[in-house]
Amino acid sequence: MKLGSLRSGGDGRLAVVSRDLARAVLVPEISPTLQAALENWEAVAPELQAAAEQLESNSAAGFALDPAALAAPLPRAFQWLDGSAYVNHVELVRKARGAEMPPSFWTDPLMYQGGSDVLLGARDPIVARDTAWGIDFEAEVAVITDTVRAGAPAAEAGAAIRLFALVNDISLRHLIPGELAKGFGFLHGKPPTAFSPVAVTADELGSAWDGRVVNLPLRVHWNGELFGAPEAGVDMTFDFPTLIAHAAKTRPLSAGTIVGSGTVSNRDRSRGSCCIAERRVLETLDLGEPKTDFMAIGDRVHIEMLDTLGHSIFGAIDQEVTEPT
Repeated sequence: MKLGSLRSGGDGRLAVVSRDLARAVLVPEISPTLQAALENWEAVAPELQAAAEQLESNSAAGFALDPAALAAPLPRAFQWLDGSAYVNHVELVRKARGAEMPPSFWTDPLMYQGGSDVLLGARDPIVARDTAWGIDFEAEVAVITDTVRAGAPAAEAGAAIRLFALVNDISLRHLIPGELAKGFGFLHGKPPTAFSPVAVTADELGSAWDGRVVNLPLRVHWNGELFGAPEAGVDMTFDFPTLIAHAAKTRPLSAGTIVGSGTVSNRDRSRGSCCIAERRVLETLDLGEPKTDFMAIGDRVHIEMLDTLGHSIFGAIDQEVTEPT
């Protein structure tokens, strides 16, 4: 099934969305919000599934869905953790600035804790307070978990996955090096993150979900042109169960924790990239300097994943860079 949140207050109103993303129905009698549903998943999931099946069987049911009316599936979350599971991407970025790749990066996942009190909807703008900060998109896949106990092994952690979503982990590239040089992680370099219109259960992915990774291309268009379509299931050094177990190494995870894959990246360069920084790295390695600029006012990024029949699974993240109002 596909679940979204209509804009309303801090946590939105939970909506069950049709498979074609054209219609939706509110289900307050089942659960008022997605967060509440996740906290009582075993009880409410069958009822939500029944509502989804009824919506599919009756073409007149529900209301026409405007994607702009949707907030992020979780408009605010108790925890947003972003990994860097495609170590090939990390290696490239470090190589471009002449930094050695610690061997531990291949065996111990990188992960940071992002701001989760404001999560953007798929049509919300990227507000550019200063384009000199180097605005970049980062297309990712994420999972949303149930409760995970501290110290849970990967097999147990993977069983806690409840939903999947797409992510645009917006980055301000020119602010990040100075922050990392302080040795204390990201803050200013990571403004609010955007999410796909809906989050989906594993059955919506079909055989593309193998219990570890999502085996489909993640398509990114920048100003209407295909920027990249790397395979999300290829070159993912740390799969989702491993990432969740890493996050829960010393502390429990609450229901509604979001764990991101990090920028999807393939060694096969013909697949393109999911962020501008990676293209700039490749240009630097090939040409001696980057040729592609970061995003400007009026630029638009479109992130989407299609099933094997060409249907949109999550709907599209479609964001324009705008000036502050």
